[in-house]
Amino acid sequence: MIKIRFIAADQSVQDIQAAPGQSLMKAAVDANVTGIEADCGGTLTCATCHVMVDAPWAGRLPPPVADERDMLDFAASPVEPGSRLSCQIALTPELDGLVVRLPASQH
Repeated sequence: MIKIRFIAADQSVQDIQAAPGQSLMKAAVDANVTGIEADCGGTLTCATCHVMVDAPWAGRLPPPVADERDMLDFAASPVEPGSRLSCQIALTPELDGLVVRLPASQH
């Protein structure tokens, strides 16, 4: 299992575990992480699963595809360095211990 830490805008922390191969968004939804709305269910047609990946972890991810970068333009909260759509992050063993921050709002 892969351990993931979500840090909300109010600095509260929620730690979850997820199976390799699933998306970060799916893992968050399954664990009822507050702050991941995932309105489109992971089809890359909304930006309600926006997260900010902490710098040490961002380098372990493949770069975002053009569609993800474009969709981030519609994020409700400002895009920051490390902003990603969690539906586009596939969990791998190399991401065990991943830390992501959640925006103040997804809408």
